[in-house]
Amino acid sequence: MLIPEIEAFEERAAIAEYDGGLSRAAAEDLAARQQGFRDRDQYWQWLADYVVARRLP
Repeated sequence: MLIPEIEAFEERAAIAEYDGGLSRAAAEDLAARQQGFRDRDQYWQWLADYVVARRLP
């Protein structure tokens, strides 16, 4: 089961965007893949589902 590390995701995306010159979308895709998600859409969907259900999927 994938459990996102939100702080690590945000930090990695920020570094990739500002230091790496990636777009925000590409930086979030990279950060999501580093946590085992397909892309940022899957990452954010996982978090949305968790918030709505208030339990791990």
